[in-house]
Amino acid sequence: MSTSTAPHPVRRIVVVGGVAGGMSAAARARRLDEHAEIVVLEQSDYVSFANCGLPYHLSGEIAERGSLLLHTPQSLAAALALDVRTGSRVTAVDTAARTVTVVTADGRYTLGYDALLLAPGAVAVRPPVDGLDHPAVHSLRTVPDLDALGGRVTQLLTGRAADAPAPTAVVVGAGFIGLEAVEALTARGLRVHLVELADHVLPPLDPELAPLLADELRAHGVGLHLGVAAQRVAPRGEDGSVTVTLSDGTELPADVVVVNVGVRPASDLARDAGLALGPTGAIRVDADQRTSDPHVWAVGDAVEVTQAVTGAVGPVPLAGPANRQGRRAADSMVGHRTTPQAPVLGTAIVRVFGLTAAVTGPNQAALTRAGLDHEVVRIHPAHHAGYFPGAEQIHLVATFAPDGRLLGAQAVGRDGVDKRIDVLATALRAGMTADDLAELELAYAPPYGSAKDPVNMLGFVAQNVLDGTTPQWHPADLDAARADTLVLDVRSPGEFARGHVPEALNVPHTELRGRLDEVRAAAAGRPVSVHCASGVRSHIATRVLLQAGLDARNLSGGWLTLSAVHPSLAQAAATPRTAA
Repeated sequence: MSTSTAPHPVRRIVVVGGVAGGMSAAARARRLDEHAEIVVLEQSDYVSFANCGLPYHLSGEIAERGSLLLHTPQSLAAALALDVRTGSRVTAVDTAARTVTVVTADGRYTLGYDALLLAPGAVAVRPPVDGLDHPAVHSLRTVPDLDALGGRVTQLLTGRAADAPAPTAVVVGAGFIGLEAVEALTARGLRVHLVELADHVLPPLDPELAPLLADELRAHGVGLHLGVAAQRVAPRGEDGSVTVTLSDGTELPADVVVVNVGVRPASDLARDAGLALGPTGAIRVDADQRTSDPHVWAVGDAVEVTQAVTGAVGPVPLAGPANRQGRRAADSMVGHRTTPQAPVLGTAIVRVFGLTAAVTGPNQAALTRAGLDHEVVRIHPAHHAGYFPGAEQIHLVATFAPDGRLLGAQAVGRDGVDKRIDVLATALRAGMTADDLAELELAYAPPYGSAKDPVNMLGFVAQNVLDGTTPQWHPADLDAARADTLVLDVRSPGEFARGHVPEALNVPHTELRGRLDEVRAAAAGRPVSVHCASGVRSHIATRVLLQAGLDARNLSGGWLTLSAVHPSLAQAAATPRTAA
């Protein structure tokens, strides 16, 4: 007796765009459906490359360019039976006929689909700067971008006399990619100027943490031009150099210019196909990545997502969400169980020479714009046990809702930042509160952490603030504190002498219990605004004052944060004032 197997119906899945979202979808679809015909159409020559690694090859840290090329059409055909067509630009989608129009070097053709995935990514924002078409101007988003920029840097360095001045680069845009470009160009030996329209580097970071990055950049010879815009790039010499003119009139000579001021969704194809877009121009999708057409899905930098805390809607150009969206879309296309897209946290991290900066959730400005009440907690703990050699300070800022829910967190430091932000991102996704952070059981041994981990400390401090145990004031309240309260500095006289609030009374916290009458007389019925270096000693002092019947509050983040927000204070030095 013979048996026969009925032919499996073949579906054609067409993926427009490779890299993170598109290739994740294509690979997942193949693993779930061995019989589908899967065609990937990529307009460039590179269908799968590590775009996040580009700056690190530019610097030389990733030595081999080939390390960035993760897969080729040939390797994908062999491993996953994917029909990958590079150099294939999709110019139109006919949703009624279920076809796409493809243009290649050999001509034009039409390809039908049963399911279509759009992963067009994003395109660089072109700022209103005259002269951006000059050959000295580069970006850093694709492999060809890397080749062109790296080639120019090599040209500038090759054959240069040992005593010749270093070539000069101007980087426009101090976001994540801009900072990585600055580090890479400095590592190659260039003198770098960084231009940023915002008043601080890394605009997603709260302004109180940004000075730490600015100091690190300056320590590595980077010239900072903040709160100004590049207006013009003009030829300067026959060697291809240019002059970059800024909005404040500054003229910067440059041998190479790198412009990375952000991206926008590459959604023109979807718009022309009649698919629904959101107000930011991103493609609108449902929880399974399906667009307004039931046979078309979309993923990656071009799609609209919802921010988890504020509810703001728009694109989030990050690799992690794009990869997860690709997997989800593939599940939906082949009828597999899906995990609906969760709101996005926007967790991100960047290395700036010896520092690391990381964020998860909205910053304080975004919470304020969204009208969300919040308390801010600032701490400056060591990344592992202070008595163990090599302890480095982490500057941590976290926001909490009045009910204790964690809303967002940021950190800057030389070690241990990634670990804490990953824990806090997980806590944020889980909806944890200050109480939950306080009770987290995290790995501890002296080389790795502390018995009270910085994450636990955030929870402890937030508990004290939220339940009223320790009222607090903030660096932004300085003018009011100086005018209407007694500013009490409980640091040592030596710390006080190196910089202080002019009107402050200096009473070291170890002397406070014996000098309460002195403090009471100086306060003269006013509240007492207490601070120390980081907030720890002043917390003790605040509790002493409260239990002595005084109206006291503790400065969130202490002098470390106050002097970052008000840098002129750090310049003041005088003999400690004592009460009359």
